[in-house]
Amino acid sequence: MDATANSGTTGVRVEIEDVQSGAVRPRPVPYVGKYLFLRVDDRHAGRALLRQLIPVTASGLPGVDLDQDAWVAVAFTYQGLAALGVPRESLDSFPQAFREGMAARADRIGDVGDSAPEHWETPFGTGDVHVALSVLASDEAQLDKEVQRARAAYQGSSGVRVIWEQDVRQLPTGRTTLGFRDGISHPNIEGVELPGTNPREAPIKAGEFILGYPDETGHVPAMPTPDVLGRNGTYVAVRKIHTNVAAWRQYLRANTSSAEEEALLAAKMVGRWPSGAPLALAPERDDPELGADRRRNNDFLYRENDDRGFRCPAGAHIRRINPRDATIIGDARMHRLIRRGTTYGPPLPDGVLEDDGAERGLIGAFLGAHLERQFEFIKSEWVNDGNFIGSPGEKDPVAGHHGGTGTVTIPEKPIRRRLRNLPSFVVTRGGEYCFLPGLRALRWLAELED
Repeated sequence: MDATANSGTTGVRVEIEDVQSGAVRPRPVPYVGKYLFLRVDDRHAGRALLRQLIPVTASGLPGVDLDQDAWVAVAFTYQGLAALGVPRESLDSFPQAFREGMAARADRIGDVGDSAPEHWETPFGTGDVHVALSVLASDEAQLDKEVQRARAAYQGSSGVRVIWEQDVRQLPTGRTTLGFRDGISHPNIEGVELPGTNPREAPIKAGEFILGYPDETGHVPAMPTPDVLGRNGTYVAVRKIHTNVAAWRQYLRANTSSAEEEALLAAKMVGRWPSGAPLALAPERDDPELGADRRRNNDFLYRENDDRGFRCPAGAHIRRINPRDATIIGDARMHRLIRRGTTYGPPLPDGVLEDDGAERGLIGAFLGAHLERQFEFIKSEWVNDGNFIGSPGEKDPVAGHHGGTGTVTIPEKPIRRRLRNLPSFVVTRGGEYCFLPGLRALRWLAELED
């Protein structure tokens, strides 16, 4: 590793100047953004697009003020790389999950029923998505500036066209459409000079998130060839998720007898209170001051005082997605993800229990160097199964596919509580597996020759 320095216990230095900013930096708070999908009909036009986008694409870490930032990120599907004319030997070097795409692996990750690919929004899963652009900023002025710079790269080209756009923004409440603060947790990545949000989390090997570095197994994983294409890249699972807010509220109301019980049940299912305060630190009532404190709202583990889940149930959403040090079957560090969620659509007004028909939910970007043992494992084994916590018949109460037959167990003394007949509170509207290359790789792609 000629550009990294081995520093013993501190591991390697990630070539952060070659890593797209969209790979490792948290999104700003507050945020506004836009996602765009493009189709490449002419490989020469696609390469010309990249030459225009490279100066726009940000690299490295954010500035000192995380809330005053904006960036453009560029990623490609397998079909997109083929449309650019990437050589066959390089295309074949990508992992099978990426080559097949998310739609082909829907059963594996729980996209069934209403979430199955045949119900997805066009153009998800059609093979027409080639390039995915994401633009995130802390205010509208910065967003407009970056979007216009990105648009200038493809406007006027007959060989590249936009086939899908989605605006995202933080709601005025600062919470998701389900009413909970989001974007709190970010991993501590070894070799990246950006601290994680949990001071108790030991640094995770860079190779879990960025290609070209040792991962938690101690080895440098296989990556796409040639080296310039794979190194400093990562994979992104992009998901559009509709939230059934009315169904969520109806279920909480039907299974409680007061507003206080309703709030507690919701927190038990999520693992945090609406403010972001974790049940592990605030088990009895919401603590908005704790929830707003970036130094404290993610500063906890489970094994020391809540391994049995009396504060935060083992099946709660945040504990399934990141079990931390809890006693589980397997090693949680092997399945850590960078998760970046952004909200789309209007909120359902407070107190409304009936669905108004509006589209609302989450655009999720889940980043890691191993699609199968990170994103797919979490979806199949932790979200839609409970074997790892000793509850094989239960799914994630928030993100699992329940179809009206789900159950969730909440540990209580002297007798645990078991809720039944959970509906599905989220529905997949579409998804794509993308590859987010390093900047040198973008230049390599832009200069491909026939």
